[in-house]
Amino acid sequence: MTVGTDSPAQARSAVPHAPEPPGAGSGPPGRTAAFAGLDPDDLPDGLVIADETGRVVCFNAAAGRITAVPGDRALGLTLDQALPLEDLKGRRWWALTDPYGGLSTRRGQPERNLLLPGGREVLVSARYVREHPTGPVRRVVVSLRGTEARRRTERSHAELIATVAHELRSPLTSVKGFTATLLDKWERFNDEQKRLMLETVDADAGRIKRLIAELLDISRIDSGRLEVRRQPVDIAAAVGRHIQVHTTGGQSPDRFFVRIRPQLPALWADPDKIDQILGNLLENAVRHGEGTVTIEVAPTTLGDDGEEGTEVTVSDEGPGIPEESMSRVFTRFWRGSKRGGTGLGLYIVKGVVEAHGGTITVGRGPRGGAEFRFILPVGTPAHLL
Repeated sequence: MTVGTDSPAQARSAVPHAPEPPGAGSGPPGRTAAFAGLDPDDLPDGLVIADETGRVVCFNAAAGRITAVPGDRALGLTLDQALPLEDLKGRRWWALTDPYGGLSTRRGQPERNLLLPGGREVLVSARYVREHPTGPVRRVVVSLRGTEARRRTERSHAELIATVAHELRSPLTSVKGFTATLLDKWERFNDEQKRLMLETVDADAGRIKRLIAELLDISRIDSGRLEVRRQPVDIAAAVGRHIQVHTTGGQSPDRFFVRIRPQLPALWADPDKIDQILGNLLENAVRHGEGTVTIEVAPTTLGDDGEEGTEVTVSDEGPGIPEESMSRVFTRFWRGSKRGGTGLGLYIVKGVVEAHGGTITVGRGPRGGAEFRFILPVGTPAHLL
């Protein structure tokens, strides 16, 4: 180790004023005025509004894209004509729910999956606007959303399950095989053979433990529940420990060059998660990169207010990451040109860095390899400021 210092105008014009938000009829005075400048076509979701007679008076551009019905054609039609929705059992939705009839206490319909003609799925929710709580319905406000985002999420979950099942199968098969063999034929093996098999079982159990830890981290990152337990961290010492792990494992000390800049600010962070970040980045550099792995730790400032922070850069001299792939490096299951691993490590690294209030980027290093740089704010607890 070397150390150195699209918008149909007809639909818009048919709306005499901007639509009130759901519930505006019973809200406090002035609430509608706050939305007076709203153009329905500016909304990202489909918006359909029917008046007290059940005829459509607003059909925005997003609703036209989702339903493939032009806005000017939908205006003036009844709800069931403009939106011929059916539930998953083939029942006509507006006849089934009867927004303008039924109990006067109903306030709307929660979001659910309905079908348009041709079997196209759409997510629909509705709000019934009344002038007073038990009065007649004056407007029905319908929100429409496509199902593409939900399907992408479902596919992502399916990929995660498939990846985990694949990664678990190999070590579990090994553990089961060796333990069954030892239990069945213990007396036939000498001590050295038993030790070798038990060491293999231990290593495979470690792989399973790490995979389960990755899954828990992903769950916490996706739900925003990743906890950071801050305490003083000597990041230079942490870098040294990780390099020692690699040299003990057979890497040449000359493969690593460490540059620690002076006057590093005191860093408050979660030491276990800092180890997780460094471990993943160094493992990637050693496994996928070539030549010297350079680790640089330097003081930096963040944002316009000049907040102190620590910048860590890890680079190698390998082929690097193709330019077209850099935008996908921190996504799930990205493995680059070489197979191996779950492809979850860098996704977790990004989540951990951001949980500390920091940022991480990837680029091309000065010698052509991949370069990862993460910046952490000092993170001093408020009671010490």
